[in-house]
Amino acid sequence: MPGLLLFSPANPAIGTRPSPMKKIMYICFYNPHKSKNLEHQKIIMGIDPGTNNMGIGIIGFDQKSIKLIAMDVLKLEKLGGHALKLKKIFETVLRNIDHFHPDELAIESPFYGKNVQSMLKLGRAQGVAIAAALHRSIPVFEYSPRKVKQSITGKGGASKEQVAAMLYRILDIDGVPDNLDITDALAVALCHHYQGKSMMDSTKNYSGWEAFIKDNPGRINQ
Repeated sequence: MPGLLLFSPANPAIGTRPSPMKKIMYICFYNPHKSKNLEHQKIIMGIDPGTNNMGIGIIGFDQKSIKLIAMDVLKLEKLGGHALKLKKIFETVLRNIDHFHPDELAIESPFYGKNVQSMLKLGRAQGVAIAAALHRSIPVFEYSPRKVKQSITGKGGASKEQVAAMLYRILDIDGVPDNLDITDALAVALCHHYQGKSMMDSTKNYSGWEAFIKDNPGRINQ
């Protein structure tokens, strides 16, 4: 039996064992050490960034099939401050990259709202997750929420519930995640898979720090 995906904020090194009812939320269905006969399979990690809940979904695929590897949500609301939340996001993303060895990371871009402070915090959460991937030289691809919904359901204005329902069928999920941040993360990973080699103009690909800084000069303090 492969290892488990563990996200316990209380103990990031150990985590907590899931209850039987939530077992599917944590089980890893894929051996992170690639065997020779799976050397062409790609693994994509999807992230739905957030400062209270951050969804992570991991899928693997070859030329014939798409398989769910693992999915979970990192709960951050009980942590004492914003800086601690950012630290936990960085550590969690990095730990799961080291465990599952994704080839690429797909992340949902922030939805621009009227609350400037909330958007600033969400942008920081996204940036920290991106930084963790770049720290391990993992290419990062960014998609708008509308692009993700369009890719999964065919409708850019689809609800989160509609996206989740479609994912249950596509990935043959045997159970219902109790948090839509999880299915949002799976959705952005699957959206990236669907794009193939022809990236849309709205998709951003960062292969390292220099590329990220060049494309985001406003995020760097002079």
